[in-house]
Amino acid sequence: MKAGWFLSLVAFAGLHTSAAGGALFPSALAQVPPPPSGETMSTGAILADSPDSDWRPLDPRNTLYIEFPEGRVIIEMAESYAPRHVANVRSLSGEGYFLGGAVTRVQDNFVAQWAQAASSPRRPIRGEERLPAEFTQPRSDALTFTPLPDPDTFAPEVGFSDGFAAARDGDETWLTHCYGVVGVGRETDRDSGGGTELYAVIGHAPRHLDRNLTVLGRVVQGIELLSSLPRGTADMSFYATRDEYARFTNMALAANVPEEERTPLEVLRTDSATWDKLVNHRRWRKDDFYTVPAGRIGVCNLQAPVRPAQ
Repeated sequence: MKAGWFLSLVAFAGLHTSAAGGALFPSALAQVPPPPSGETMSTGAILADSPDSDWRPLDPRNTLYIEFPEGRVIIEMAESYAPRHVANVRSLSGEGYFLGGAVTRVQDNFVAQWAQAASSPRRPIRGEERLPAEFTQPRSDALTFTPLPDPDTFAPEVGFSDGFAAARDGDETWLTHCYGVVGVGRETDRDSGGGTELYAVIGHAPRHLDRNLTVLGRVVQGIELLSSLPRGTADMSFYATRDEYARFTNMALAANVPEEERTPLEVLRTDSATWDKLVNHRRWRKDDFYTVPAGRIGVCNLQAPVRPAQ
């Protein structure tokens, strides 16, 4: 993959009017009232009080493990939003394409990027190097969507879809570039990526990338192993030499890892009553430290909580 795959991505992800005709924000954005004045339940208490039915297990077929010497990075893939890329990454990881891979680029307040790092690059055997872009999906009732009640700069409506931060207009829906999001590297050609090179957002949400890159999933555990890596010093913060690479042994599908070696996790369902309570708590947070509640929340201001499987 050429080092310049981000250079052409300068287009602003413009706002669209709704299918209903012109309203920038849908009627669902009416003010949601704060919790009762006596309610001071913390985030931890809200989650501790949640029923097990409000949580779902990670699907091993949509979960990737990147094995670093320091620990495991766990990625949940968004099959509903990038089905061909998810299937391709399954094939690539299954054939051992990422054995001996490495993080090759770390740009401060932006991304960590990784790829196959063999001295003699191997071509995919079952997987593909290039696929048609999957920047968006048609808006459909088949894609679950729990909207947030507040306006967004980059989209008419934002919310969460099966745990993934998402946005939509009257015609399309897409995943947003929040912290921890995993996307597919590409060159200038929109169809030049396929999953052989991936990146994770490790800085302030670069929402201008929305609808310009295929979003594959999000890191649900171990993001600190990527965000704490030394920053690259070459062009676009690639590492200047191969000796600087942050190497991992493999990136494998959890379904292909022996069950006793997996990391069983659960994600809070973002269509649950606990999630609604958590969102409103975070919007109106007021305690001994937070004396002035914001009364609003952005799509990148919270993530679907993850816990060990109960």
